[in-house]
Amino acid sequence: MKTIIKPVLLCSLLAGIAAPIATVTAETVAMPSASNSDVRKVSMPERGMSKQQVEAMFGEPDSRHGPTGKPAIYYWEYADFTVYFEANYVIHAVSKHK
Repeated sequence: MKTIIKPVLLCSLLAGIAAPIATVTAETVAMPSASNSDVRKVSMPERGMSKQQVEAMFGEPDSRHGPTGKPAIYYWEYADFTVYFEANYVIHAVSKHK
C-alpha cells in the first residue's frame, strides 16, 4: 500500500508545480461623483399611502395609467416623479431624471 501512495503523491505534487500559473488582471473604472448641485431633492409619496392621500398632498397628476395585470397596477405621472400603485396603495415612487 505504501508503494502505491508515494508515486501518486509525487505525481500530484509535480502536476501542481508544473501547472501553468493563472494571471489575473483588473481594470479600475473611475466614476464621476455627483456634486450637491447635481442631486435633486424631490418630495415623493411614501409606500403605503392611498391614492387619495397622494392626490391631497401632491395634487392632480399630469396623467393616470392602468390598471394593468393582476394584481391591478396603476401609475400616475407627475412632473418630477412617477408613482406606482397596487390597487389603491403606493408600492413605489421614482424620481425622473432631468
